[in-house]
Amino acid sequence: MKLYDGGVFLSDGKIVPEQENLPVLNREEGRKKTIAYGILKEHNLSDNMQKLRVRFDKLVSHDITFVGIIQTARASGLDRFPVPYVLTNCHNSLCAVGGTINEDDHMFGLSCAKRYGGVYVPPHQAVIHQFAREMMAGGGKMILGSDSHTRYGALGTMGVGEGGPELVKQLLSQTYDIDLPGVVAIYLKGCPRPGVGPQDVALAIIGAVFANGYVKNKVMEFTGPGVASLSADFRIGVDVMTTETTCLSSIWQTDEKIEEFYEIHGRKEEYRCLTPGEGAYYDGCVEIDLGEIKPMIAMPFHPSNVYTIDELNENMDDILADVEKRAAVSLGGKVPFTLRDKVRNGKLYVEQGIIAGCAGGGFENICAAADILKGRDIGSDEFTLSVYPASTPIYMELAKNGVLAQLIGTGAIVKTAFCGPCFGAGDTPANNALSIRHTTRNFPNREGSKVQNGQISSVALMDARSIAATAANKGYLTSAEEYTGSYTGQKYYFDGSIYEKRVFDSKGVADPDAPIHFGPNIKDWPKMAPLPENLLLKVVSEIHDPVTTTDELIPSGETSSYRSNPEGLAEFALSRKDPAYVGRAKEVRKAEQAIEAGEDPVQVLPELGNIVPVIEKSFPGSFEKTGIGSTIFAVKPGDGSAREQAASCQKVLGGWANIANEYATKRYRSNLINWGMLPFLIPEGELPFANGDYLFFPEIRAAVLQKTQEITGYVVKDDGIRKFTVTMGGLTDDEREIILKGCLINYNAR
Repeated sequence: MKLYDGGVFLSDGKIVPEQENLPVLNREEGRKKTIAYGILKEHNLSDNMQKLRVRFDKLVSHDITFVGIIQTARASGLDRFPVPYVLTNCHNSLCAVGGTINEDDHMFGLSCAKRYGGVYVPPHQAVIHQFAREMMAGGGKMILGSDSHTRYGALGTMGVGEGGPELVKQLLSQTYDIDLPGVVAIYLKGCPRPGVGPQDVALAIIGAVFANGYVKNKVMEFTGPGVASLSADFRIGVDVMTTETTCLSSIWQTDEKIEEFYEIHGRKEEYRCLTPGEGAYYDGCVEIDLGEIKPMIAMPFHPSNVYTIDELNENMDDILADVEKRAAVSLGGKVPFTLRDKVRNGKLYVEQGIIAGCAGGGFENICAAADILKGRDIGSDEFTLSVYPASTPIYMELAKNGVLAQLIGTGAIVKTAFCGPCFGAGDTPANNALSIRHTTRNFPNREGSKVQNGQISSVALMDARSIAATAANKGYLTSAEEYTGSYTGQKYYFDGSIYEKRVFDSKGVADPDAPIHFGPNIKDWPKMAPLPENLLLKVVSEIHDPVTTTDELIPSGETSSYRSNPEGLAEFALSRKDPAYVGRAKEVRKAEQAIEAGEDPVQVLPELGNIVPVIEKSFPGSFEKTGIGSTIFAVKPGDGSAREQAASCQKVLGGWANIANEYATKRYRSNLINWGMLPFLIPEGELPFANGDYLFFPEIRAAVLQKTQEITGYVVKDDGIRKFTVTMGGLTDDEREIILKGCLINYNAR
């Protein structure tokens, strides 16, 4: 795998480094010849291709995001869905024990699909992205989803995963405003060796580009002669994992295999041949010889922590020692962690295998796993194997062609379409267990661990083929290259009749008289104040991990039942990273609530008695126009999920800002802004404050209004103030207005 240092051209189907300076190739003209540029241009409503205002063709959400999105849009005057909007139910599919909390969300979704003219996919029918591939994607189209793995580039559709407020904007006929992103070529050549699957290729790419930010916030454009060697399912499996590189989106050149995919799904008219133009220019290039990629494994606790399985088996002690060091950082030393006790007779033993979701639950993956397991069994010891087909049509075909019975006969359990194993709501391993999964992420706690309770288990990511080889070896880590048999290559036949019978499709027709179903757990967003003239912020959490995931900001898994209840969910904020955060934030929030009630904030937060006089000494009369809130510091927050709740929970608890050296993803920064929070930045290595300090930002409202580049803040101590500087990066005029108004809901209530 080769990463080019500078830009490249694509000429005569080959990569030409920019420094070769061929006179016939022009950079600015070449930018316009990428597939990505053409699609973005078709969807841009502004007259400036450098400042895009994008309108998407379709929207998609699942059941831990669509309630909040629709509630936000309703608060802003929603009367109908202006574009097709699909509400899938693949995350909250397990009802809360002893109640109907999750099912109430589903009924809310069905009733809103009727009222506003949407599509409702019942639980267990399909995971969000498989339904989008089967029924929504189209060549040259753009889809916005409230899930970070919204990636349909292999089908010629640019998918973007964002926080809920960006979908709210689309529902209110507003636009997705971004600078024209850079485009990086992913140039494929050769063909995969037997036993290598899409997850192997994806993990190899992630390992090469994540840490160095090579494709961060850019579009990955897959091209080259190697594309033709990959089936549609294989391309899809690689494509969905591009999210883990921190890219903005992805797109692939298309061919007759993608045309066949659309034909199989009864939508041949949606196919569009997409290829880069001669002389297309890219801001970088990752050149990959598919034949050189071997079966891979991403060790805990990140998809970029990659090795070949052969490397792990040959250097097991060194690699497991490195994992322990990483765990000490990720887990903060709160629980003892080791994988060395998994080594038995020189081999690594795992307790669980899972093939599931938008990454692993594809038809070809499952059939290949069944081929490897044919005539074998998984044994009767600790090791278990669960398989989740990504949709009911896939499940139906596996039943018809005999693969389902074959898998069950090995001791594997085949379950319905559900995203739970990917975010900690299903198949939670035992304490200290190691799970190998063909899913999308292996962040700390994402498989269901509760560090605060002393429970820890871990996940390694692998391809379905090597998971099956490991299962055939009764839990001992095994590369799929050790399988010497043949692959059947079963043909897929899509049967959409179950969707016709079970999926509610309004055909875009709204019924304003249809009642909305509200369960007792579905709550409106609390009222939020506009940005005050001055801000006094208490630092209530300080996180020094190299990267902080959204799962650490707001846990996934068991919290899902409260994602329709802003105050209820906020109780879980940072609970696995900093359990004291919620209590500290609530104490500060009491002061702001006192101000709103016309009362003295010092009475509810006595420590202000020492802080206010210091501020008044340097800024006389300023405290009367000062709002009080909280903030957190994290080195690089926001990697991973698009869930807006990572930001909104902080706002519900009185948060007014994040302070960081860098934001891991564009989507997390956008979530902060859409909830009226200031995305402050400070230089790496400089930390002028500590947890528990008060920070005063005089004239902060004026600074936002006047587009001030550098904003002065002050650390307030009993003996005086100390000056420091923050920046916020680029903000659009609309983003500034959202912050000034206090949140997107207030902005749309203008």
